[in-house]
Amino acid sequence: MLKQMLYASIILSYSFKPNIVVAQKADKPNVLIIMLDDAGLDMSAYGSTYVQTPTFDRIAKEGVLFKKAYTPNAKCAPSRACLLTGRNSWQLEAAANHYIYFPPQFKTYQEALADFGYSVGYTGKGYSPGVTLKQDGTPRDVLGTNFGRHKLLPPTPEISRDDYFANFKDFIDSVPDEKPWSFWVGIHEPHRAYAFESGEKLGNKNTNMIGKLPGYWPDSLTIRKDLLDYAYEIEYADEQAGKIVQELEKRGILNNTLIIYTSDHGMPFPRVKGNQYEQANHVPLALCWKDRILSTGRDIKNYVSFIDLTPTIFDAVELPFKESGLHPSPGKSFLPLLTAEIPEEVQASRDFVLVGKERHDTGRPNDWGYPIRGIYKDNMLYIKNFEPNRWPSGNPETGYLNVDSSPTKSLLLNLRRKGNDKNYWMTNFGKRPLEELYDITSDPYCINNLALNEEFSSQMQNLKSFMMKKLSEEGDLRIEGYGHLYEQYDLSKWRGLYDDFLAGKKPAPPWILISDIESYFLDGRGNNLKKVPDSINMGSLSGKN
Repeated sequence: MLKQMLYASIILSYSFKPNIVVAQKADKPNVLIIMLDDAGLDMSAYGSTYVQTPTFDRIAKEGVLFKKAYTPNAKCAPSRACLLTGRNSWQLEAAANHYIYFPPQFKTYQEALADFGYSVGYTGKGYSPGVTLKQDGTPRDVLGTNFGRHKLLPPTPEISRDDYFANFKDFIDSVPDEKPWSFWVGIHEPHRAYAFESGEKLGNKNTNMIGKLPGYWPDSLTIRKDLLDYAYEIEYADEQAGKIVQELEKRGILNNTLIIYTSDHGMPFPRVKGNQYEQANHVPLALCWKDRILSTGRDIKNYVSFIDLTPTIFDAVELPFKESGLHPSPGKSFLPLLTAEIPEEVQASRDFVLVGKERHDTGRPNDWGYPIRGIYKDNMLYIKNFEPNRWPSGNPETGYLNVDSSPTKSLLLNLRRKGNDKNYWMTNFGKRPLEELYDITSDPYCINNLALNEEFSSQMQNLKSFMMKKLSEEGDLRIEGYGHLYEQYDLSKWRGLYDDFLAGKKPAPPWILISDIESYFLDGRGNNLKKVPDSINMGSLSGKN
């Protein structure tokens, strides 16, 4: 298995060109993916009290709502890579990481559908951040043609100027009448940054709309306002998606379009995005296909993963996955859950999902990551942190680069610095134990670690053994003792940042603030050690990436 993984980039047994079977529009559905950027389960269909998402709710009502949908890796690029290929991130070589060169040998579902005669394209954010090149070094569009010429004046400067609706219409107008199509709408929102108090001033929201905050944050007006600004951007994104769905209806092609509406991972807040906890990996997912789905308006409670989406799409369009040029997928189609008379009994074996992480953002010595593997099963979450001596959110002296800058992040950091409270800092930024175990039903925010509780020792061991077996079957190098190879893939322009940053040779990445950077090296409990070099006090904050 190890040899197969190591030589995968040299010896390819999968051709990028299948035996073409031209798909005719008369008998093939269209495919539309609406992908939000950093939106958690904060949709009104899931019971949110401070976010209203009528378009997402409509897709759920006229289709199905998934209650246990997960991304394998809660960061933009690796999460999207899993969806695009149908493979877990540890099966994607460099694409296990964030901000890298996407391996040219891994084909995407869009490229495969194009080879079968579909018109394919995208607008907004596709696979990102990262670099996509062909084997010969020329640019590669892993999602098809980019439709992005239309811009608009957004309600705040922090919201993307992309006119998703107008660009979608350009794509539809370009598709020949006889061809089916597949399109990706990559909405940048609610990725940070946000216009401060936009939720109150533009969204007519107030902090009383938010219920009890997660236990890993203090109940602060600052955090509540931050959440309202996040909510406003979700509602903006949902409004843009609504225009696209209405256009499908206007053109009479809604019924024959498979619509998948989701987000790449959880919200861009500390202890969520970039982690492997419930709020990080659990994603919103609604799916509608009026021509095929039986018993609409249902909640689907089976576990599903992003790696299941590509097999499901190929099942839906009735094209041969094995002849697509895609690498084999450990995912499996959940189309029977949508079209069967008794859907809940169709795939009872869907009782777990695997999650993991290698290197997200840089900022640790030697470009190290923070490797994790985990499993959700029986409403429990088991996590193994392979390098517990490293900083899970990124090193303090480089600004905790795996956590986006925000009012919430600043508040938590300042609580420690001022000596008011180290507990919240520890929960959000501190070092973690080798193993973690959580009861998702009673502890959805993953605060009470049961790993050392004797009552759960047998259950934890069973989860661990089952997880390791599945990961080994998938050729995970981390399990086979060669996990360091994941950390040797090129980091694109951020390679070697840690040493260059401390030496004053490279500026801070654009997604952090100067105030994120600690003035002292810290121990694992948040105590100040020695002073860091003055040269690292540089940084800025950007908008969408």
